Amino acid sequence: MQIFSTPAEMQAWSDNCRTAGRRIGLVPTMGALHTGHLALIADAAERSDDVVVSIFVNPLQFNEVSDFDGYPRPIDDDVAACEQTGVAAVFAPTAASMYPMGFQTRVVPGPLGAVMEGPTRPGHLEGVLTVVVKLFGAVRPHVAIFGEKDYQQLRIITQMAADLEFGVDVVGHPIVRDLDGLALSSRNVHLTDSERAAAVAVPRSLDAAIVAAHVSDDLTDLIGAATSVIDAEDAAVLEYVTVFDSITLIEFNDLAGVPRVPGVARIATAVRFGDVRLIDNRDLFESSET
Repeated sequence: MQIFSTPAEMQAWSDNCRTAGRRIGLVPTMGALHTGHLALIADAAERSDDVVVSIFVNPLQFNEVSDFDGYPRPIDDDVAACEQTGVAAVFAPTAASMYPMGFQTRVVPGPLGAVMEGPTRPGHLEGVLTVVVKLFGAVRPHVAIFGEKDYQQLRIITQMAADLEFGVDVVGHPIVRDLDGLALSSRNVHLTDSERAAAVAVPRSLDAAIVAAHVSDDLTDLIGAATSVIDAEDAAVLEYVTVFDSITLIEFNDLAGVPRVPGVARIATAVRFGDVRLIDNRDLFESSET
């Protein structure tokens, strides 16, 4: 397995792979790899000849310095995990190599970034898109795999790749969950034992809304069902619950006339437990989703 620390090194390796007719799959990460990441790597391996995992804690997408400073960085463990799973190359650049002196360009998300995480975390989605463009330029992948836990991010990246004609197939991988339903996240390690026990309220709140959606068109019923689960947990602080169109991300006013079929509507939430902010989402009409 190769390890590269600069975009130029990564590009040279990727160019050689492409010249040899090999298909490159990229799994972008910020490290602290868990079972969810390994599922993305396995997905990429099925779609490509050589898998590249990027490990880079991107400063542009953090709104809070403390969140950036506290983000877990077990790089040795991450590299070992990549090697064990047959990854061909790890791209682990420094911030200085990604954003050298004089770097100015940013990529803005457009209307898809005006909802959910957009107002809540100003500049976050812009930082995500900017680093993804940098990763695409360095790795030059044919396909890139992103988890559906960050659904808005996935949708915006898919739109960007199409709009700017990168020639990269952006694939969303279903959320990987713990046995109790909590979506796997690198941030979960920062939860205290009591907060971790309380965090199961997040997936359960979405479950409650999904049940309500099968018997009511009234969004008040759906949002109320989700909110009541969060409100019943003292450790949880709700930021938002929203039901939206899966493609446009526009929030629904009601569900009258919305087809009760998978892929049409989703529900998403953001909840804080102490200093840890968790996000989750589900397909509103696919209750069997795991």
